[in-house]
Amino acid sequence: MKVLIIGGHGTIGKRVVAALSPRHDIIIAGRNSGDVQVDLSAEASIEKMFRKLEWVDACICTAGTGYYGDFATMRETHLTAGIQGKLLGQVNIVLIGKDYMREGGSFTLTSGVAAELPARNGTCVAMINGAINSFVLGASQELKQDKRINAVSPGLVEDSMERYGHLFPGYNPVPMNRVANGYVLSVEGALNGQIIKVY
Repeated sequence: MKVLIIGGHGTIGKRVVAALSPRHDIIIAGRNSGDVQVDLSAEASIEKMFRKLEWVDACICTAGTGYYGDFATMRETHLTAGIQGKLLGQVNIVLIGKDYMREGGSFTLTSGVAAELPARNGTCVAMINGAINSFVLGASQELKQDKRINAVSPGLVEDSMERYGHLFPGYNPVPMNRVANGYVLSVEGALNGQIIKVY
């Protein structure tokens, strides 16, 4: 299959690339690197990426993050980057990408454990992850031509412990091979409309 991985050079993305590349033709997209470039916060950039590729059999997005900060001082401006990037960016990947997805193809988005177990100062990320999960549930009923959509919801991954571990006291880190397998399940399996929890 021709598999597009947006964020394929990131912490999770590079592990997903390693898991899928022995069996599939992988195309990596990133803001400043990869085989093609894309800015998830811009619809026109997403459209340009798909036009360049012409078609794909599967699309995975592991890119995007959100604001961590004091709820007492949080304002709309703090939320905007995460909403435009991780949330609307992934929504637009599907809304635009469905016209470039082959029959029977799949989308795999990334949400996260914060949708159910928010970290302190992580209200923004919890909101974004929850919205992604809800979008997947709704979109799975609307996609045509046997196209599928799932979200992988990883916990705190092992390779992010040094950078983000202090935000998640008491969380058990998730081995990277388990996280990567969640994406393999979504792409190579038959699931549709599922939140694949890897906690």
